[in-house]
Amino acid sequence: MYNPTVARLTYRALLGRRRAAILFLLPALLILISVAVRVLNGADDQVASDVLGGFALATMVPLIGVIAGTGAIGPEIDDGSIVYLLAKPVKRPTIIFTKLIVAIAVTMAFSAIPTFVAGWILNGNGQQIAIAYTVAALVASIAYSAFFLLLGTVSRHAVVIGLVYALVWEALFGSLVAGARTLSVQQWALALAQKIGGEGAITSDVKLPLAVGLLVGVTVIATWYAGQKLRTLTLAGEE
Repeated sequence: MYNPTVARLTYRALLGRRRAAILFLLPALLILISVAVRVLNGADDQVASDVLGGFALATMVPLIGVIAGTGAIGPEIDDGSIVYLLAKPVKRPTIIFTKLIVAIAVTMAFSAIPTFVAGWILNGNGQQIAIAYTVAALVASIAYSAFFLLLGTVSRHAVVIGLVYALVWEALFGSLVAGARTLSVQQWALALAQKIGGEGAITSDVKLPLAVGLLVGVTVIATWYAGQKLRTLTLAGEE
């Protein structure tokens, strides 16, 4: 299910000069904010939770997921180069699965690691806040990568749709409309963080069993459907 050649090409596309600059920008900003907050405010558990929840998990992780998830396949479909890959004797689910693994790895590396570092800077992992948000970033990276990879497969406007979801649905509606939080990857990940963090340090509007089920369900369904759409794209090209 994993093809090293497809993975190498995908890594090369995602970590090209322009995308790499964008990927490094958000983590660098998080670290800079964390250092400034620690210097000005000292170690504070609530402030650490607010920074990691409000910027790292709510903004940085989904945006990096958009870049990695859509960038893993969207540009190849847009410029037609996907045809050369599909002409190779590689199964379509293998292509999708390999690109998903690469997208997950990139998203985790550029979101979970900076989140952990920022958490230690902010309060030295008091109440397990740094570890809790790092785990949340890891699991959110998986779901976001699968979802945005699917968007990259089905739409030429995947980046725009992904940004709308990340910035409007997750950040805006998720903070204003209680019902919208149930359909938020951020809230599902927060349910795991709540379980790990100290008492009352982190809260989520979604119960842990439901959150785990939704995270797994979205990841599996999005990956499966992306494979089906890629197979359909192949058939259309052959016709």
